Amino acid sequence: MKRRRNAIISLTAAVLSASLVYGMYELQRIQIKKEETVAVLVPKRFIGAGERLKESDLEYQMVPQGAFVSDMVVKLEHAAGKEAVIPLGKGEPLLIWKVDDYYLQPKRFESTFQIPKEYIRSISNGIRAGDKVLLYASGESSPSIRLYPEAVTVASVKTSGNVEIDNMDNPNLFSLAEGNKEQMYASRREANGMIDYINVNLTEEQWLRLDSLCKSGELKLVVAYSPLSLELLAGGEADRS
Repeated sequence: MKRRRNAIISLTAAVLSASLVYGMYELQRIQIKKEETVAVLVPKRFIGAGERLKESDLEYQMVPQGAFVSDMVVKLEHAAGKEAVIPLGKGEPLLIWKVDDYYLQPKRFESTFQIPKEYIRSISNGIRAGDKVLLYASGESSPSIRLYPEAVTVASVKTSGNVEIDNMDNPNLFSLAEGNKEQMYASRREANGMIDYINVNLTEEQWLRLDSLCKSGELKLVVAYSPLSLELLAGGEADRS
């Protein structure tokens, strides 16, 4: 009887020992797997440009550590509730610059102002919605000045017929969002239309300065395209809060 009990104890100890070894192996395997992969957010379905993302539209997917890039979204709060700037494919790792709170909308302390035509001396015809521009004041009897140290965002550019100027086959906004500099250049070359109206996002202080300088007619605006639009492509869209 004693021999049988010892045998049972030995067998139990062996089973427990094997279970412990297997458990340690599984923990190590899971740890190694975690170190080799990263959980990133992907859409569960195709998301069209302009659609607002809901939590139910997103899920986590593991990608190899070597394929992970810093632009990939890993936190749900960084994507849920935001708007898709370009179409998003099902199961495609979500990049932070592909979503925005309100694309081309003014920031928290800004408004969208249409610059009166009589305020303008010249506008670069290469300007498109989403670009950054520099504003200068120029006059016959006054030295030209730059209004603001920073570039401002163009909300829209339109013809006299209130038609947005762009290349309909290869829209500039899609090229901007995709970071495709070559296609952006092609879109500008192929787009057709003289800019009659330009809307820009300005703070109240910026607009009041512009208005006070130009309303007398002595100074007029020169609106110049800024390469900052392309620089933003490398690091994603700037913080809009």
